[in-house]
Amino acid sequence: MKSIREVKQNHLEKLADYVENRLYRKPELRHLFLELTLRCNEHCFHCGSSCDYTGSEDLSLDDYKRILDEVKEDFDISKMMLCITGGEPLLRKDFFEIMSYADQLGYRWGMTSNATLITPEIAHKLAETGMRTISVSIDGLEETHDRLRGTKGGYVRAMAGIQNLIDEDAFEAVQITTVINHKNIEELDQLFEIMDRIDIDSWRLAALEPIGRALLRPELMLTREDHIRLMNFIKEKRKQGYPVLYGCSHYLGLDYEAEVRDWYWLCNAGVYTGSIMANGDIGACLDIERRPETIQGNIFKERFSDVWNQRFEIFRKDFADENSTCAACEHRRYCRGDARHSWNYDEMKPMVCMKNILF
Repeated sequence: MKSIREVKQNHLEKLADYVENRLYRKPELRHLFLELTLRCNEHCFHCGSSCDYTGSEDLSLDDYKRILDEVKEDFDISKMMLCITGGEPLLRKDFFEIMSYADQLGYRWGMTSNATLITPEIAHKLAETGMRTISVSIDGLEETHDRLRGTKGGYVRAMAGIQNLIDEDAFEAVQITTVINHKNIEELDQLFEIMDRIDIDSWRLAALEPIGRALLRPELMLTREDHIRLMNFIKEKRKQGYPVLYGCSHYLGLDYEAEVRDWYWLCNAGVYTGSIMANGDIGACLDIERRPETIQGNIFKERFSDVWNQRFEIFRKDFADENSTCAACEHRRYCRGDARHSWNYDEMKPMVCMKNILF
């Protein structure tokens, strides 16, 4: 009888073959992110997009109608999820016009929000316009959350928004996401007690990443001990039957793969996931550094499907080939150079590697 590690390794080998021989050659658009705005009513220190309230010009309602029409013409949208994000999407005055149009076209859609603007009336309108899922950010107990997100009273408003969503009782999933850093990891047990008392569908824990504004706060990055503590916390809660999971970042080694998430790690950027940014730029994951080689086109110049089908070569390959240390690693087939959003594109190396941390 095979051991659990042998079973996992067999699964990872099959996944590696699929990625190399099928997915990199014939990617499948499953998640299309629309960054409706870079404006935000909070100022989170860990924001990957470094969102600014004043922001840049957003695409117009007519722009989004054209994009949604074209994507429906070019893809099977029944196999796709439209993922709405920002900034804070609800700051757009035409938010419900955009999403009502998407709903009328038959799109399935979900949203990431800080929930501070979600009153009972807004929750009802979200249900009316077909929202299926939502992930709301809660980054610590009240004082910690407000400090990290630069918004006094943000925690109270966010928790009220979450309750309004729950009370509406019309969504497939209401999720809370918490970004864990070296300080707020001390609040894990207290946060769990809070999450356990409210009727959310899942609690997603993500480690602080060295991207965006977080680069200015290196003292808050997780230590090796923090990472191990976080993984063991999630693993234990899942064994007890709680819907707690780790975020989508990073290959975690055989001890934690398929233990802290529902399946094995795969960076979806450019193979399952594409995005249209607030200025019309086309890219993969929105957390990836925005630079000439990662921006694949612009919606004002090209049709999204043309860019998806003819570009994205940078993401549809094994990044381990780009770095001698990664290339020599015995885990390279499973890791593939790790997450595209935490890759150093100047030095061609991963900024985060769980080897020698977790395994």
